[in-house]
Amino acid sequence: MINSLSGRFLILTTVFVMLAEVLIFVPSVARFREDYLLARLERAQIASLALLADDMIAPELEAELLDNAGVYNVALRRDSSKQLVLSSPMPSEVYASFDLRDAPALTLIRDAMVRLVDPQDRVIRVMGNPLRDAGLLIEVTMNTGPLRAAMIDYGLRILVLSAVISIITALLLFLAVRVLLVKPIKGVVGAMQAYAEAPEDARRVIVPKASVRELREAEEALQSLQTQVTQSLKQRERLAQLGGAVARVSHDLRNILTSAQLFTDRIEMSEDPLVRRMAPKLVNSITRAVSLCEGTLAFGKAEEPSPTLTLFNLSSLVNEVFEAERLAIGDDPVSLSADVPAGLVIRADPEQLYRALANLLRNARQAIVAAKREGEISVQARVENGDWVIDVVDTGPGLPPKARDHLFQPFQGGARKGGIGLGLAIVAELVRGHGGSLTLRHSDDTGTAFEIRLPMGASA
Repeated sequence: MINSLSGRFLILTTVFVMLAEVLIFVPSVARFREDYLLARLERAQIASLALLADDMIAPELEAELLDNAGVYNVALRRDSSKQLVLSSPMPSEVYASFDLRDAPALTLIRDAMVRLVDPQDRVIRVMGNPLRDAGLLIEVTMNTGPLRAAMIDYGLRILVLSAVISIITALLLFLAVRVLLVKPIKGVVGAMQAYAEAPEDARRVIVPKASVRELREAEEALQSLQTQVTQSLKQRERLAQLGGAVARVSHDLRNILTSAQLFTDRIEMSEDPLVRRMAPKLVNSITRAVSLCEGTLAFGKAEEPSPTLTLFNLSSLVNEVFEAERLAIGDDPVSLSADVPAGLVIRADPEQLYRALANLLRNARQAIVAAKREGEISVQARVENGDWVIDVVDTGPGLPPKARDHLFQPFQGGARKGGIGLGLAIVAELVRGHGGSLTLRHSDDTGTAFEIRLPMGASA
C-alpha cells in the first residue's frame, strides 16, 4: 500500500491538507480570541446600561451583572471623563492591557498564541469601542483562565474537523487517482507484459485508449516501438530463413566449383597459347566464387572463429595480398601501392587480417573497374595513440548512397551492382574480433578511405 503510487498519494494528500489546516488554525484561534473578548465587552456594556438606567441598584444585582458579563470591573467613557460603572474586588493586579481598537492582525495572532501557551490564570484589562456609538471607550478587567479554556476547546474542534476533512479529501483523491491514473497505467503495464510473451504476434501490439493526454502519448509511443520490434523480428526471421537457404545453395555450389577447379588445373597444361593465357583468369574467377561461397557459409553460421594472435611482419602480409590481387586485376587499369614500414611487426591473426585486407582491396578494385576508369589502391600503416592503424585508400567513384546508409550490414545492398553486401560486414566482424574498429573515413567522387584500427594493448 505504502509503496504503491495511490498509497503514497493518499499519505501526501493527508499531510498537505493537515498542513493547510494548521496554517488556517492560527488565524482562526486569534479571531476566536478577539470575538471572545468583544463578547465580554458587549455583555459589560449591557450591564452598565442597566446601572445607568437606575443609579441605585442593590449590590447583589451588581455582582450578578458582573458575573453574567464574566468581568470584574466595567469602565465607560461617554465624554472626556472615564466613569467606573460596575466594580468588584479583583483577585490580583492587572497583568497586561489589550486594546482591541484597530489592532493589527499580526498583533492579534501574537497575543492569541501567547495566551494559548500560557497556562497561568491572570487578570487582564481589555479596551474597545462601545456598540452603537454608546460612548468613546469601554474597558473591562477579566480572568484569562476561561478565555484559554475556550480557545483550547475551539482549537481541538478545529483540529478534529480538519482531520476529518483531510481524510475524506484524501480518500476521494485516492479513488480518483486509482481510476484516472493507476488503472490506465496498470493497463499499459499489462499490455507490455502480454506483448513480451509473444512479441512476434502483431495482435498483441497495444491499442491507445487512454483519455488522459500524457498517458495516450505514452501508449502511442509504446505502440510505435512494439510495431517496429515486431517488424524487426519478422524481418530477422525471414533473413534467417533466407540465410539457411543461401547456406545450403552455397554448400552445393562450393562443391561444384571445387570440381571445376580440378578441371582448370588440367586446362593450364594445354599447348594452346590462348588457352594457357585464359586459364589463370578462369582459375581466379572460380577461386573468387569458392571464396564467396565459403564467406556466405561462415557468415550464415555465425561461427567466425576467435583470432589466433601471433606476431608477424605487416609489410610481408600486404605483399601477399597484393600478389593475389594482381592476378585478379589482369589487364584492368588499376594500380596497387603500399606505404608500410618494412620493420612494422603487429600482433593479430594473419589469416583473418589477410581476409579483411583482401575484401577491402577487392571491393575497391571492383568499384574502379565498374566505373571504367583508371584508379589506384594504396595500403598505408602507422602507429598512432597506442594503436596499429591500417588505411586502405582508393581513387574510385566512392560508395553509392545505399551502401553508405547500410554500411557493415549484411544483405542490405552491396557497393556494386550484383553485390550482396557481405564483404564489409565480414571485414567489420573480423576487426571487431581483434578488439579493433573499422571506420569509413570518407567516400566521394575522389575515392574512398577505410581505416582499420587495432589496439596494441600489452603487445606494445
